[in-house]
Amino acid sequence: MEDGGKREDWDAELPNSTGDPQLDAAARRWFRWDRNPWTRAQMESLLKAGRLDEVRSRLCGRLSFGTAGLRAPMGGGFNRINDLTVIQATQGLLSYLCRCFPDLSGRGVVVGFDTRGQQESGCSSHRLAKLAAAVMLSRDVPVHLFSGVVPTPYVPFAVRTLGAAAGVMITASHNPKEDNGYKVYWCSGAQVASPQDKEILRCMEEEQEPWSSSCWEAELWQRSSLCRDPLTRINRCYMDQLSSLCFHRVANGGSPLRVVHSSFHGVGHAFVQQAFQVFGLAPPIPVPEQRDPDPSFPTVRCPNPEEGASVLELALRLAEKENAGIVLATDPDADRLAVAERCNGCSWKVFSGNELAALLGWWMFFNWKQSAADGAAAPSVCMLATAVSSKILQTLARAEGFHYEETLPGFKWIGNRIHELSGAGRRVLFSFEESIGFLCGDMVPEKDGVSAAAVVAEMAAYLQRGGLSLMQQLHIIYQTYGYHLSTTSYVTCHDPPTVQRIFSRIRNFHGAGSYPQTCDGVPIDHVRDVTTGYDSSRPDLRSTLPMSRSGQMVTFRLQNAVVATLRTSGTEPKIKFYAEICAAPGQSDVSALEEELQRVTAALLDEFLEPQKNKLIGRCS
Repeated sequence: MEDGGKREDWDAELPNSTGDPQLDAAARRWFRWDRNPWTRAQMESLLKAGRLDEVRSRLCGRLSFGTAGLRAPMGGGFNRINDLTVIQATQGLLSYLCRCFPDLSGRGVVVGFDTRGQQESGCSSHRLAKLAAAVMLSRDVPVHLFSGVVPTPYVPFAVRTLGAAAGVMITASHNPKEDNGYKVYWCSGAQVASPQDKEILRCMEEEQEPWSSSCWEAELWQRSSLCRDPLTRINRCYMDQLSSLCFHRVANGGSPLRVVHSSFHGVGHAFVQQAFQVFGLAPPIPVPEQRDPDPSFPTVRCPNPEEGASVLELALRLAEKENAGIVLATDPDADRLAVAERCNGCSWKVFSGNELAALLGWWMFFNWKQSAADGAAAPSVCMLATAVSSKILQTLARAEGFHYEETLPGFKWIGNRIHELSGAGRRVLFSFEESIGFLCGDMVPEKDGVSAAAVVAEMAAYLQRGGLSLMQQLHIIYQTYGYHLSTTSYVTCHDPPTVQRIFSRIRNFHGAGSYPQTCDGVPIDHVRDVTTGYDSSRPDLRSTLPMSRSGQMVTFRLQNAVVATLRTSGTEPKIKFYAEICAAPGQSDVSALEEELQRVTAALLDEFLEPQKNKLIGRCS
């Protein structure tokens, strides 16, 4: 899927005039700038077929930064991921980097990619990564271009290890197979955040036309002395540092634990195998149908292990055949991790992100206490979680005395806070977001499914030697610190005005400027709205979390110890809802707690989102 066609064809006339001067002008720009024969053919076909609404959608809109970058379907058009939009994005990024880094020519930029691709648009992650490299090389900026697919956390790890100015990862993570993305990391290794994202986007708008024909030379990296392959060095450094998270390597050598791993047709297989070797664990058994990269993701409806048992079917079936007690699944770019455990020799428990965080938070603090030097104080270490995640780390922190902080949703906020805390001499033991994103330690300021897989396996092996399962240890944690039961789901809405109307109603529930006072008849004690910066629990009514107008997010704290949040997704057309009941230690009637949580969650959906009235689409089963 490389450059094709004759050079003189690039300035061809429009196949058809649309009769709309604005649309015709956008189409002329597209055909003047785009040199990918597949995406040109797509747009020509749409114009000739008279599908003007589709043409207008593709050409009159633009990509915008969501979660630290761009994410959209692949295909022709200014609001799709394709050769031209990746070149435009890279030109904008490079223009901004030149302003920020006088030593850019000495630092360079890291570029990585995953396994995604789409034949009909000629857009593979590998090709897009090479075009991003070509733009930088055309301006004599050094590029650290990985020669093969890598997990997403390898890019920020490489940025910090190599002292690069920034990093670009071509990936759409766990999104549908039609999508791809362009994720940007700053010199700290953390995802870009405001105002960097806004400045990069502004520079993109100023640098829309490709600078030169060199930007289209996907193989420019092969003949440039400024392009280097960091794969061997970064992989070695990563695995060396990973050993710092291994606490029981000698004992692991005799572990009878059997583990099955699915890489979901992505990049994870080889890297998870190496991580297990670092920990002295027997290599996990790969799911053969899902081991090798395949951008069509033929065995899963959606390549997102967060969906649970429905997408883990092959892995669970193999585990039963192999008598394995643990199933691990990394998403296609291996930054997220799902875990399942066999219970009573027959059924399977698929852990939620919040449940896994309780286990990993306990595990990391338990091992820190065992290895901490005399006199080391718990307040010197800290843990982080996003505002929509379980409050279990907060509860652990109050009981054990370590420092805890909450951030806005998205690992970009966690990553940047890790960078700040590390600079202040604080050690971050564990961080997570409820959507199965975990970071053990602070070796990379990004969620990391590879390291988390090895840590979970070692924890399971350690517990097994003591006669405990992961599930049994989870109950011990809850019995000690109080049960934290949570539920997370979403509805889909493809109409932005409807989403705006829903949240406007919430903010004016009983008249202008008044929020709901009850949910399922339970009084609401406090409301926090980070979109507007409001927090009723604060004397000044101002939220301590940064105000974020890029999305909607409202949290309700109820009198029955339930905390519930409604928010929009930064990358998908979803309204997500989260609810957790945080019981006190000794309150162990789990059935009653679950019933209370379910009742409030149903009311949260029906009373505040009104799914039938607003034609919201429920989560697929």
